[in-house]
Amino acid sequence: MDTNKRPETMQRITTFELANAFIEEQVKAVREQVGDKKVLLALSGGVDSSVVAALLIKAIGKQLYCVHVNHGLMRKGESEAVVDIFGKTLDANLIYIDATDRFLDLLAGVAEPERKRKIIGKEFIEVFADEARKLEDVTFLAQGTIYPDILESVKQAEGKKAVKSHHNVGGLPEDLKFELVEPVKLLFKDEVRVVGEALGLPHAMVYRQPFPGPGLGVRCLGAITRDRLHALREADAILRDEFDKNGLAEKVWQYFVIIPDMKSVGVKDDSRYEGWPAIIRAVNTKDAMTATVEEIPYAVLHKIVARITNEVEGINRVLYDLTPKPTGTIEWE
Repeated sequence: MDTNKRPETMQRITTFELANAFIEEQVKAVREQVGDKKVLLALSGGVDSSVVAALLIKAIGKQLYCVHVNHGLMRKGESEAVVDIFGKTLDANLIYIDATDRFLDLLAGVAEPERKRKIIGKEFIEVFADEARKLEDVTFLAQGTIYPDILESVKQAEGKKAVKSHHNVGGLPEDLKFELVEPVKLLFKDEVRVVGEALGLPHAMVYRQPFPGPGLGVRCLGAITRDRLHALREADAILRDEFDKNGLAEKVWQYFVIIPDMKSVGVKDDSRYEGWPAIIRAVNTKDAMTATVEEIPYAVLHKIVARITNEVEGINRVLYDLTPKPTGTIEWE
């Protein structure tokens, strides 16, 4: 039996009743697989890893060790939310690593997008592996693999052009040999969200919008600087706040701010003021292969512009990217 193939008879998880049945089934399966051994999980705070963490806490409690690496490229309040929910509310074995300086020092002066991605990915693996080596008798590695990841991997193996590669915590050093625990690997993203809510995770975490692995590193265009990264984080928080207040948060698939490495002349306090532009991107898509631009009401746009330019130091303009995919891509880098 192919355990990576979703059975044709498997019901779509659309209700709490079905989600609870799935949870009960997976709790039993995890307990049988793991026994009294320890499990390690890289907890990013994203939907998939968060749901896996909550499910495993229910199944094996303190046998689970969650490692959250704050690479300094998270959105405002995200690492704090992970610590609050998992470290305090769920009382998980949470290892929090603030590696901000480690990452930003390595990224200093690096402008080429693919090189930035590789530095962030490689360093994440090294930080995670360092923590894994400190723990004794960890036998299992949990991952938030979901069914679309498997389908795309199959396409790639068949020689078809994959949308993107899915490595999760792939590429770990050879001395770290784990057996995988992947309790949601046969679920689609919408099903994972239903399971997450059935497990009691906060709605905002379960419906967190997609976020690239390199985080704000690919939205702070060119070489990342700490002042521009701070401005990006604050502007993005304002955009998300206004989307929440105006009922747009769950109508738009992905919305965020980009700040390029360039300045323009502006006016502040009756004086010349050179600042960065903040570029808003808001798109809807079904498969991420094509995307349409969401129409934001002008009243909301004006409020966002006023707040960003008045509340965020270093930004003097706000632009709105109206380019669909194609010809644009969803991210800029």
